[in-house]
Amino acid sequence: MGIDRARLMPASAPLVGFGGIRVFPIGSITLPVTVGDYPQELTRNVMFLVVDCSSAYNGILGRPTLNSWKAATSTYHLMIKFPTDYGIGELRANQATARECYIAILEMEDHHQAMCIEEQRTVAEPVEELEEVTLNESKPERTTRIGTLACQPVRQALITFLRRNQDIFAWNHKDMPGIDPSVIVHKLSVNASTPPVRQKKRVFAPERDRAIAQEVGKLLEAGFIREVYYPEWLANVVMVKKASGKWRMCVDFTDLNKACPKDSYPLPRIDALVDSTARHQLLSFMDAFSGYNQIKVEESNQEKTSFVTSQGLFCYKVMPFGLKNARATYQRLMDKMFAHQIGRNV
Repeated sequence: MGIDRARLMPASAPLVGFGGIRVFPIGSITLPVTVGDYPQELTRNVMFLVVDCSSAYNGILGRPTLNSWKAATSTYHLMIKFPTDYGIGELRANQATARECYIAILEMEDHHQAMCIEEQRTVAEPVEELEEVTLNESKPERTTRIGTLACQPVRQALITFLRRNQDIFAWNHKDMPGIDPSVIVHKLSVNASTPPVRQKKRVFAPERDRAIAQEVGKLLEAGFIREVYYPEWLANVVMVKKASGKWRMCVDFTDLNKACPKDSYPLPRIDALVDSTARHQLLSFMDAFSGYNQIKVEESNQEKTSFVTSQGLFCYKVMPFGLKNARATYQRLMDKMFAHQIGRNV
């Protein structure tokens, strides 16, 4: 295209899966792109990542660009339609060119299949290594992990920031006061016409029963559950084997969930979340410490979450996993907490 390399902006984030390998862009450039036929045409500035890699295509438009055009694509008809100020614009593909690109892709796939298994496995490896960083020398258990691809000044600034603000993180259940009920609380809208269900207690093998006793002790110590008397609703616990070989205790809220209407609060779409990370060089993941358990259950509804074990009858004071509308309540909290950040840096 005759574009001088001096016009390229630096870009350090690698492309994974492009041509079957990890590719580091030479740079990025923003170019005006016009699609459609006059007057149903659209002109937008699109940022392209420039790579030195063999491909059947000279340029690829990603989902963020197509979404910004409000475009509807049809691979069957080889067509893209998009709204313009003068009606619906169309962009048709050339069948012969599309067939040539398809054949070229098949040839490239044959070439990659000839690679040894070890080389193929490297494609599935993480994009970058993670370095474990200790935030407090006197408390070595307080660690986090950061990527190693960031430049040294950025990494050092990030480590300094995390060490300076380590007190805002929860390192154990005592550091987790929970969410103030005035902010959000989980309510069970149980259908009044549904009779309460008391499940008959299940009998567990000694190994599972010991695991249940340990989990109940942890929940009592953390203040997540309390003992209950004469509950109308009663559920059994279910033990699930983890990949580590340990047991996970769940509660069978099937009957309670059937009596509750569905909360249709919208949950985020994974593909939209992935698209929103485009054009950003740094990505931070926040792992909420016992996130669901930081939300209180409304006091009048707590006994409806009762469950039975060999140690007695207990109910949840905090929102447990397994409730029908727990995800909707948690998403409400996230939207309220990050209302001023969503779309800006979240």
